[in-house]
Order: sequence, then C-alpha cells, then structure tokens
Amino acid sequence: MKGILTMSSKEVERIPVLDRLMRKEIKQNQAAELLRLSVRQVRRLVKRHRRKGVGGLVHALRGKTGNRKIEESVINKAIEVIREKYADFGPTLAHEKLVENHQVTFSRETLRQAMIKEELWKRKQRKIVILHQLRERRNSLGELVQVDGSPHDWFERRGLYCSLLVFIDDATGKLLWLEFADSESTVSYFLAMRHYLKKNGKPLVLYVDKHGVFRVNTTKAGTAGTEDTNGVTQFGRAMRELKIEVIFANSAEAKGRVERVNQTLQDRLIKELRLRGINTIEAANIYLPEFIEVFNQKFAVIPKSPTDMHRPLASHENLDDILCQKHKRILSRQLTLSYSNRIYQIQTSRPTYAMRHASVMVKEDNEGNIAILYKDQPLAYTIFQQRPRAEIVDSKQLNLVVDRIAQKTGIAVAVTKTPWIPPKDHPWRHYQFF
Repeated sequence: MKGILTMSSKEVERIPVLDRLMRKEIKQNQAAELLRLSVRQVRRLVKRHRRKGVGGLVHALRGKTGNRKIEESVINKAIEVIREKYADFGPTLAHEKLVENHQVTFSRETLRQAMIKEELWKRKQRKIVILHQLRERRNSLGELVQVDGSPHDWFERRGLYCSLLVFIDDATGKLLWLEFADSESTVSYFLAMRHYLKKNGKPLVLYVDKHGVFRVNTTKAGTAGTEDTNGVTQFGRAMRELKIEVIFANSAEAKGRVERVNQTLQDRLIKELRLRGINTIEAANIYLPEFIEVFNQKFAVIPKSPTDMHRPLASHENLDDILCQKHKRILSRQLTLSYSNRIYQIQTSRPTYAMRHASVMVKEDNEGNIAILYKDQPLAYTIFQQRPRAEIVDSKQLNLVVDRIAQKTGIAVAVTKTPWIPPKDHPWRHYQFF
C-alpha cells in the first residue's frame, strides 16, 4: 500500500505477531493469547494481512462517521431549549430536564460537549484535594441524622431571603425532612422537628453544628432568653426529654454530608422553584415533599442494615409540652416576674406570702402564647409593663435580617463592621515594650 498509513499503537503491535504466525513460527492459539483476541479473529486478521498487506490491519471504520452519531439538528434543537429555559443549568441537571420534558435520548456527555462548544458551560478547573479522615456511613436508617440550616437567596429576589432547614440520614443519604423558615431560630427548629417526628419518628442521634440554637456558646450559662440554668439550650432540653442524643461537630468537614447536600440543593432546588414559579415560603414548603421523594429516588443509597432505628413517640410524650420554650423564674415579693422584656403580675386568691420568692416555670409555645406554672399548675396573670427593646440578632443571621429590611424598604443597605478604637486613657496605650 502506497502513501501514508495511520495506525494505532495496538495495530502496530499486531504486525510482528502475525508475521511470526504467517511464517509458522507460532500457532494460532499462541498468537491469539499474545494479542488477547479469539482464534477466530486472528484468522480474519491473517486473511486481511495476506490480501491487503499491513493496511489490512487498520480498522475499517477509521475516518468514517459512526453509525450511532447524533444528528446535528437534534443537538442544535436541544441547545435551543437550553438557551430558552435552562440557560444557567449544569450539564447533568439540564440533561435530566431534557430527558424528562423534551424526549431527548442522547447521552449527558454529548450534551456537555455541545454546551462547552456553544459556551453555555465552562470546564471546571480541578480543585486542590484536601484529604480528611474517612468516616464510614452508619449502618441503619435513623441511627445518625445530620441537621443544618442553609441561609440563602432561595427565591432569587422573587421573594424574601430565608433559610432552609435540612435533615439528612447518614446511612442512606436520604433527605428525611426539608422546611423553609424565616431564619434559624429555636421556634423554626421546633416546628421542623415536630414535622420530622410525626413523619419519621425519633432518631437515635442528631449531628449538628455549634449554632446557638443547639449549644450554649458562652461561659455564662443561664443567661435569659436562650438557655436554662443548667447551661442547655431550649432545643437541647427538648431533645433530652425526647431521649434523642445531640452531638456537636467541630468543623464543617465533620458533617460533610449535610454540607454537600446544601450545595446541591442551592443548585437543584432553586432551579425547580424557578421553573414552578414558587416565590413564597408557604408555597415552597407545600412543594418540598414532592422534591424530597424525587431527590431520594436519584441519590439515596441502600443501608448496610435494613433495620429502621427510628422510634415511635411514647404515649406520654406530648410535643406541645416538649417542643416549646421553658424558662425558670423567681417571683418577687410583689409576685411579679420579668420575661421577654415584660413584667408579669401574678393574680391569686391565696395568701401572697406563700408564693413570695417561689420558683415558677414560664412556657412559651411556637405561637408566642405564655403560660406560667407553679407546681405544674397554671397561674393567672396580667402584663404589668412592657418595655421597648431593640431586636437581638446573632452574627449568623445578621446578613439575613439586613437583606430582609432592604427588600421591605427598597433601600440598599450594606453590612459593615466598625473597628473598635480604644480611648486615650486605655491601658493598652500605656504598655511599654522592651
């Protein structure tokens, strides 16, 4: 054969073996073993080699269009749909939507290459891999449930900035519950936990971060508003009454399963809300069970053990009495107490001296209703005085609150931190360095 011949390295390696076979230095089965081919295929190669020479070893389809090549018109039609409806979708999610809604049959990789060619998707640079200690999944569903809140612009400025509370099982990767809330607060976690318990039962362990809802992050245990005198938050006290253990993660990587699913939800869930025209927390919470079912079908795995470790609620476990805020107060000589910036005056017909300096329990449900209990019996009261106060916001919720104010007022507000400058007579200014 004259001219330049293009061959692969595999085809070049076949030439000396076939030459030895044609010279009868080796047998067909030996040649087949060396080439890792069947004896039948070796016979075909020998015939082509004798008839066409070395060129007979070149694959007959090289340089020709494959029989399974997707027509350009089909790919172009898919690209037009992506430009119109799924412009900011990644190849994986875009391919799922094309298969579900537009009867596309070609592969995800074909779509990815087409999107790169049309500049609808950019190749991601490979990140530097940081190795962390591997921890195997738990064995059973409900054995360990990771919980986290994800503040984000979930409605892409079509609605208010809010948080998504996420409950994901460690053994299966199943989303056991999702719920939108105004912010990560004790009340919102109580509501989400109520829905979770009614749907799934009680898990053995909750794995959470060190947010102030879950953990007292101050040495002054017992400060009003967040925890009781034992230094346990209201959420922690409620889980203790339900016999659910709470474990705190020391880093984001430690609870990587819920952190990674937050990133996935911030991509997939946002786009699903946009496609369905959902702009409010109420409408989104109605849609979430449908999303959870579809998500779990795609991404959940089979646990090592088929046993479900969730426990049913006991008959004596009243969620209305447990998932509420409880604070101890001491009555004054005038039978008054202060709670949540209000002064409550107890109304009683018994001798007042009997209840002076008595310990009472203030219960506040998720709707803000107040009950004052003395020896587990409710007391009548009147609100004597209410003092105005500024809203208390922790650092994790600061941007959320400021963005909500900006959206309501239509004024752009920037969050800045002013550095503290010590006064001239501060001891720091009088240090002597030698």
